Formats: sequence, structure tokens, C-alpha cells
Amino acid sequence: MANVEKLSVALTTEQVASLKAAVDSGEYATTSEIIREAVRDWQFKRELRQEDINRLRELWDAGKASGNAGELDMKTLRGEARARLKGAKKAAGNAD
Repeated sequence: MANVEKLSVALTTEQVASLKAAVDSGEYATTSEIIREAVRDWQFKRELRQEDINRLRELWDAGKASGNAGELDMKTLRGEARARLKGAKKAAGNAD
């Protein structure tokens, strides 16, 4: 393991107990191993979130660039949405 730096982290009693239980059961060799895995998971999720944000920005920009959608009738839109929902429920076997 290259360039390891020690860091102090405050955890609750329950969190510490969970870490120690995982080590005692042999699931992990050390509590540090668990923390490193947790940080790797956090980094991965953070990258995915950033990719999602970037994709949403691209979609937003594309939507804005496509121009005005024109006049919208909310009553008609709600009716269409309700019809689609009813159709989806029926297709899934959950007709109400």
C-alpha cells in the first residue's frame, strides 16, 4: 500500500461495534480495511453522481437549445399523464 496517511475519524459506539464485529467474524482483517473499502465505495458513488449531474446538464442545455415548446394546456397534460399511468398499471396487472 503506497503513501498511506493516518487520519483520525470520530465514530459512534454502534459504528465501532459493527466494525469490530466484522473483523472478529473474519470478514475483514482490520478495521482500516473496512474504512478503506467504505471510502472506495464513497468515491465510486461520488463519481457516478457527478456523471449523472453532467448528463442532466447536457440534457438541460439540449432542451433549452431546442427552442420553445409552445403553449401548454396543463389540464390536457394531466389527462394524458393519468391515461398513461392507468395503461401502465393495467399492463402490470395492477388495474385500479
